[in-house]
Amino acid sequence: MLNTIDITDIARSQIIEPAILYFGTPVVLIGSSNEDGSPNLAPMSSAWWVGWRCMLGLASNSKSTENMIRTGECVLNLPSAELVDAVNKLARTTGSDPVPAGKINRGYRHEKNKFEISGLTALRGETVAAPRAAECPVQIEAKVAQVHKMAQEDEVWRGNLVAIEVKITRVHARPGILMDGQPDRIDPDKWRPLIMSFQQFYGLTPHKLQHSELGQIPESAYRPPGWRPAV
Repeated sequence: MLNTIDITDIARSQIIEPAILYFGTPVVLIGSSNEDGSPNLAPMSSAWWVGWRCMLGLASNSKSTENMIRTGECVLNLPSAELVDAVNKLARTTGSDPVPAGKINRGYRHEKNKFEISGLTALRGETVAAPRAAECPVQIEAKVAQVHKMAQEDEVWRGNLVAIEVKITRVHARPGILMDGQPDRIDPDKWRPLIMSFQQFYGLTPHKLQHSELGQIPESAYRPPGWRPAV
C-alpha cells in the first residue's frame, strides 16, 4: 500500500543515468544457423512476448542477428535456473569472426562450437532448421516477421541496434513444468526460469545464483562515447 511507504524515501529519489537498463528479464538462448549450416547458440535477455509474438532486442552486428535476418528463423531456448553454468560458459563468446570491435573491448572471443563449449545438446527444429537446446525446458521455434532499426534519431546509437519481431511456430515444453490436468499450460509454480538483472544471474528467489561472467564487464563499457540521454 502506498500509505505504508516512508515519504522521506520518496523524497530521496534522485535522477540517475545508468549505462544499461537491464532491470530483469528471462535469459534466452537464441539458436540460429550459420552460413555453413552449423548451429549457433547465443545468450540474450532483451526479449518480451505478446501472444504468440516476441520482440528481441539485439546488436546489429551480432552473429545471431545476421543469421536470423539471413535465414528468417530461430529457436528461443529458455533455460531454467539450474542451467546457469551452461549459460555462463557462453558469455563473452561470439560466432562472429573477426570479433566486432565493441565486443573485443569487453573481452569477447570467437567460438565456433557454441553447443560444445556450453555442454548443451543441439536438436533440429521441427518447423525451422535452427537448433533447439535439448536441456532447456522450453524451446520456442519462430520465424522472423519484421526487423526494426532502432535509435535512428541518435547519432551515436544509429545502426547499432535492431528489434526483431518473430512469430512463434511451435512450442516445446518439458512435461514436468506443465500444469496438472491442463497440458497446454505451463505451471508457474513448477517453472523456474533463469533471470538476468543488471548482468547478474537470479532465479525466482531473492538471492543471486552465482558469479556471472558478464557481470565482470563494467556497466560503463556499454555506454557509447559521447552518448547522453535525450531531453
